[in-house]
Amino acid sequence: MSTVTDPARPAVIQAPGTPPARSRRGSFGFNTISTREKVVRYALLVFVLLITIGPFLWQLSTSLKGSGEDIYTRIPRLLPAQPTLDHYGAVADTIPVWDYAKNSLVVAVLVVGGNVLGASLAGFALSRLQFRGRRLVLGLFLATLVLPGEVTIISQYVTVREFGLANTLFGVALPGMIGALNVLLMYNAFRSLPVEVDQAAIVDGANAWQRFVYIGLPSVRGTISVVAIFAFIGAWDDFLWPLIVLTDPDKYTLTVGLQYLSGTFSNNPRLIAAGTMIAFIPIVIVFATLQRFFFKGVEEGAVKG
Repeated sequence: MSTVTDPARPAVIQAPGTPPARSRRGSFGFNTISTREKVVRYALLVFVLLITIGPFLWQLSTSLKGSGEDIYTRIPRLLPAQPTLDHYGAVADTIPVWDYAKNSLVVAVLVVGGNVLGASLAGFALSRLQFRGRRLVLGLFLATLVLPGEVTIISQYVTVREFGLANTLFGVALPGMIGALNVLLMYNAFRSLPVEVDQAAIVDGANAWQRFVYIGLPSVRGTISVVAIFAFIGAWDDFLWPLIVLTDPDKYTLTVGLQYLSGTFSNNPRLIAAGTMIAFIPIVIVFATLQRFFFKGVEEGAVKG
């Protein structure tokens, strides 16, 4: 039985009795990964995982350790020897944590609502409507991303004070109610929609508002959830801006109010860790609620082949 070889390809000569050389390509044409590469990749993933969730696990462990347990041992111990939930109750006895959490929730709702509505409207206008100066406005949004927040914090405070909103929760929420990054996210999501859909709606007599409500918003729900999560986390975790605007302790947000857990006459790290965990719980709830839309929103606006 004769073997036909391709004259354009050199013949591979193998010694008698040796198995044929195995290709690094799998059955579907993808390159296979060696065992050494797998070990290196998993080691890097474990390292990144420890850096990411390590501080969180340590705070959780500290909040559950009893008062008689030493947390400054030479060899750190992650699992508490005397687990207890008493420190969480002590946080509520030390500071009005639930009032602070309510204030933070009010600010977060205002910021999330402003970003979902305002960023959606701005992103739709920049991507779908034709008006003079559209490129200039888009360039200004991009330019604001270069400036750090500390550069404009003085002008923001002067503006809020001139409006009579100093020492109010609305004054805390106002500067973050429309974020430039969120506008660009919505702009990219709306821009990925087919132009033919807009043209067909215009032929049917739909105006800009109808196209925004009935065509645009249902198609970018994933990106809206991404904007909502980012806006909530930014508003809930903000410390510097509420500290500057608010002067009445009864209006403090949770992040500002937690500073009373660490004072001159009281500095219990278990109590501080318990307060940190209480502030972290709403973020987990929001992400768990919207996470099925979050991963869909990450893909929206990508280049589709």
